[in-house]
Amino acid sequence: MNTAVTVLGLGQMGSALARAFLAAGHATTVWNRSAAKAGALVAEGAVRAESVREAVTASEVVVVCVTTYDDAHAVLGPVADALAGRTLVNLTSGSPEQARERAAWAAAHGADYLDGAIMTTPPGIGSSQFMLLCSGSPTAFAAHRDTLAALADPVDLGADPALASLYDTALLGLMWASLSGWLHGAALTGSEKVPATRFTEVATRWMTAVGGFMNTYAPQVDAGRYPGDDATLDIHLATIDHLVHASEARGLDTGLPTLLRDATARAVAAGHGRDSYAALIELIRNGGRA
Repeated sequence: MNTAVTVLGLGQMGSALARAFLAAGHATTVWNRSAAKAGALVAEGAVRAESVREAVTASEVVVVCVTTYDDAHAVLGPVADALAGRTLVNLTSGSPEQARERAAWAAAHGADYLDGAIMTTPPGIGSSQFMLLCSGSPTAFAAHRDTLAALADPVDLGADPALASLYDTALLGLMWASLSGWLHGAALTGSEKVPATRFTEVATRWMTAVGGFMNTYAPQVDAGRYPGDDATLDIHLATIDHLVHASEARGLDTGLPTLLRDATARAVAAGHGRDSYAALIELIRNGGRA
């Protein structure tokens, strides 16, 4: 029998979550501060709760997806006593510290707690192609993994409730850095009339190799030893210079390649010239000092 689920917050993401639960056959109760937002979901089979208390008490699993952690607390605080014996799944974006605070608060009121990060936009909800990062109660994750799989592929990061938020922030940083590098590359090749679509065909193949570099460098990062047996930072620095000069010659903004060159040069100056690119993590860990 499918688990009954409540969704609190019916913005674009919350509505997508509710629809995914309905599509998977879960009895789904919904609540939103502006009740009118529930209309379409009710027409699709959801039950509209008239109050937060009614919504919380309707289901074993309570999913909250609002704008901030403060908003989540404002919604749930007045009905904290109703959470006992339930699992609270917080899919609101926030900091790792806030996640730990919310987990302690939920435990104090007798609820299991999972913090989650949805690694897609609303149109991707319901597809196992995308990840739902989860951290917090191992018992709750084991009990409700199949329920959460209606939303995306649930990935258990461990018992520390802060980890989903921490991974989310780190992965978004990776996304922004990658997209910024791709945009610079599209501008660079575009200066010679190469369409961005053509460049991207080649760039996406290159990202497979980049993923391989990450897997090679990860053990080096963990060990704190960076053998430069593939390409040393000295070599990288010389090559980044080509990127800076090619960008300058074409009138492009050089902020990104200059940032990369300056960071690499500092690491080389600190004695990492014969090390691999992974040695740059020492610069990051030490506040910019290699």
